[in-house]
Amino acid sequence: MTWAIPCPAQPSLPITGSDDRFPVRRIYCVGQNYAAHAREMGSNPDQEPPFFFSKPADALVPDGATVPYPPGTENLHHEAELVVAIGSGGANIPRDTALHHVWGYAVGNDLTRRDIQAAAKKIGRPWDMAKGFDHSAPCGPLHPVATTGHINSGAIRLTVNGETRQSSDLSDLIWPIADVIAYLSSLVTLAQGDLIFTGTPEGVGPLVSGDVCVVKIEGLGRLTTRIGEKAG
Repeated sequence: MTWAIPCPAQPSLPITGSDDRFPVRRIYCVGQNYAAHAREMGSNPDQEPPFFFSKPADALVPDGATVPYPPGTENLHHEAELVVAIGSGGANIPRDTALHHVWGYAVGNDLTRRDIQAAAKKIGRPWDMAKGFDHSAPCGPLHPVATTGHINSGAIRLTVNGETRQSSDLSDLIWPIADVIAYLSSLVTLAQGDLIFTGTPEGVGPLVSGDVCVVKIEGLGRLTTRIGEKAG
């Protein structure tokens, strides 16, 4: 078999302590998974089950990269997140065994065109262009669970130009990782190479060209993203 056009490159993440790379299949994101963030976005965390949206795998951006300010927005926002990498898939995964499917963890930043999202929400339209645009998924190297153990607590913090914008603890997740995997796998069949961005704490806010955004998660290091000039 030959391809009619050149085959796209396989999106992947580096792995700490190894020359191997982790191939990425899909990126799922959990919306409003910290109570204070849900409230700042106008939702009631005590009444709503988890919900999900997606980003394309080729939206991944490595640590240290410069991301062009995206077109079509005047309100680009940062969202610090813990990222879970799936090592073995399945459907209807029981909560009690959900963590067995985790390959590793990373530091992520769910970049969002907030004005596009707000306009879509107002008229009940999808968020795709608010969340799934080019370069919208900065993500640091993967840390194998064999070296980190499973992560259910630890500080998560985001700074912009050295000023703290977001600061919380992973223990504040409304839906812990096992619950997220179990619920998501009841909606889609998870597979090796899937990533799950697990939600962001309160304090999301705007980024402008020239900003340096750093996300730190205890035990996983940091992810640095620079915001470049506006894309043409």
